[in-house]
Amino acid sequence: MPLSSNRQIAMKLVQAADLLEQQGANPFRVSAYRRAGETVSRLAQDIRELAEAEGNAGLIKLPNIGKGIATAIQELLQTGRWAQLERLRGTLDPVQLFQTVPGIGPKTAEQIHETLHIDTLEALETAAWDGRLAAVPGLGTHRVAAIQSALAALLGKAASRSRVAGEAGPEVATLIGVDREYRAKAEQGALPLIAPRRFNPEEKAWLPVLHTQRDDWHFTLMYSNTARAHELKRTHDWVVVYFYDDHHREGQCTLVTETRGALAGRRVVRGRELECREYYASQ
Repeated sequence: MPLSSNRQIAMKLVQAADLLEQQGANPFRVSAYRRAGETVSRLAQDIRELAEAEGNAGLIKLPNIGKGIATAIQELLQTGRWAQLERLRGTLDPVQLFQTVPGIGPKTAEQIHETLHIDTLEALETAAWDGRLAAVPGLGTHRVAAIQSALAALLGKAASRSRVAGEAGPEVATLIGVDREYRAKAEQGALPLIAPRRFNPEEKAWLPVLHTQRDDWHFTLMYSNTARAHELKRTHDWVVVYFYDDHHREGQCTLVTETRGALAGRRVVRGRELECREYYASQ
């Protein structure tokens, strides 16, 4: 009889497949989650024991389990949550999630989310190591070091160097292209809508979501639902792009319409303005 961890993991993988299918994701991606769920549900060994003994390498040895799904399984086992699934449901609350890290209170969690535009513990861990977290107002060297230690203990691993923002990520031209596709389809009403939990007291399904692919990169796009976006009335301008590839590179970024300077009126990737300027100059 399948063990409790196996049943829970398998159920989450199938739920992700169902949501991806409803939201028009690539059928191969949908099928990959379903096959992985079937593998886990039939596994005679407790998957938690396997993960603890052999790590990602042990999970990847299983049929239908690749690097990305192995990482998702680890996240579920270590934290009890899966940010991607919560995002697909519209229930992800990064501010609440960050408060699960010792040393991060409500005000700091909100400040981190608004400053860095990240929404997972893995992205927070990367920011703690690549210097971006230290730039958040109110966070000094000692607090960042404490958060690094807390995250290492919580996630059960060292900082993931492959998740450094901007390192070997999609080209600016690709990001601008998928942003253009998303905004055009959202304006046409051609995308499925989800009901985000944050800043949505009526629980209205208003947030369009797009799953698309360019070369080796897989993308999920949706409008920003941050407090700052609502405050500045930019909820239908700022677009958050989540990306990953089959080489276990992943990350996220935000595209906005620049309001000043040489790029005024242009769509730019926050943090990569120089590359955007070079891109538009070459057009």
